[in-house]
Amino acid sequence: MIGQRDTVSGAHFGFTDRWGGVSAVPYEELNLGGAVGDDPGAVTANRELAAKSLGVDPARVVWMNQVHGADVAVVDAPWGDRPVPRVDAVVTAERGLALAVLTADCVPVLLADPVAGVAAAAHAGRPGLVAGVVPAAVRAMTELGAEPTRIVARTGPAVCGRCYEVPEEMRAEVAAVEPAGYAETSWGTPAVDVSAGVHAQLRRLGVRDRAQSPVCTRESEDHFSYRRDRTTGRLAGYVWLD
Repeated sequence: MIGQRDTVSGAHFGFTDRWGGVSAVPYEELNLGGAVGDDPGAVTANRELAAKSLGVDPARVVWMNQVHGADVAVVDAPWGDRPVPRVDAVVTAERGLALAVLTADCVPVLLADPVAGVAAAAHAGRPGLVAGVVPAAVRAMTELGAEPTRIVARTGPAVCGRCYEVPEEMRAEVAAVEPAGYAETSWGTPAVDVSAGVHAQLRRLGVRDRAQSPVCTRESEDHFSYRRDRTTGRLAGYVWLD
C-alpha cells in the first residue's frame, strides 16, 4: 500500500503503490484518482485506507485538480465544500495538514522545511517541468518563511528516461528549458527524463537534501502507468509536518 516512506526531522513523506485497495480491474487495487472512471465509492474507500496506513486523518488531506500547469495554491485547510482549484502544486504552513499529489508516470514532488513548518506537493509531468511548477512551489514556500537550503525534497515513482519516448522536437523543446531532461530510451530513440529535470531545478534553487525513487512506473507492475496501460489508476504522494 505505502511503497515508500520517509521521515526527516518531523517532516513525513509517503508514496503509494497499487496494492491493498478495493478497486476492480483495470484500476486494481489502490486507485486514488477520482477522475479516471473508477467507482467513486471505491476511490473514497481507497483514500481512507491509504491515509490511515500513514497515520493521517483522511479528512485532513488536501487534493488538487491537476492540469499540467504551474499554478500554486496556498492552503490552511481541506477544501470542504469549496471547488477544488485547477493547480499543480499546493503549499501549506499548517502543521498536521497532509498535501497529496496524484500520478501515473509524472513525477510526484514532495517538499518540506521542518524548521519553518512549510510543506508543498507538486505534480511535475513534462509540461509542468517546462512550465516551472517546481520552482513556483519553492517560491511559494519561501514566501511563507521556508529557506531552500533547509528544504527536504523527495520525488516518487515515475516513468524513467529510458522509457519515456517522445518525438525529437518535443525532446528539444524540453532540453531548451531544462537540459537535464534530455534523454534516450533503452532502444535508442528520443526521450525525456522528467525526474532528472526536476532534481536539476531543485539543485539550482539551493535544495540540498534530495532523494529520488528508483522505481520506473512503466517498468513496475506494482505501480500504475498511463503510458503502459492507458486506462489505469493513480498513485499518490503525501507530505505533512508534525
